[in-house]
Amino acid sequence: MNNRKIAGIITAVVGIFAIIVFFNIGMNTPILSWPLEASLGVAFTIGWLTSVPTWLAYVLATLVFILIIVGCYKFGSKVYGWVTRRG
Repeated sequence: MNNRKIAGIITAVVGIFAIIVFFNIGMNTPILSWPLEASLGVAFTIGWLTSVPTWLAYVLATLVFILIIVGCYKFGSKVYGWVTRRG
């Protein structure tokens, strides 16, 4: 595994952690429950705003988190590529 992939993975982990912290920073729940609370909150928001069935809201919430992870991975690997070409 090259350094560009490692930078992308690190950026994806930091990005998904930041999103989870953003959704749960004001709640009085244990830190271990934060990922579940974030996914349930996103599913609730999608279901409430769009009136889709419950199962579809959960699927869309999962897709949102997957897209965040993929986007952060791509962003991190591109930034690492730009930085190493200049150095």
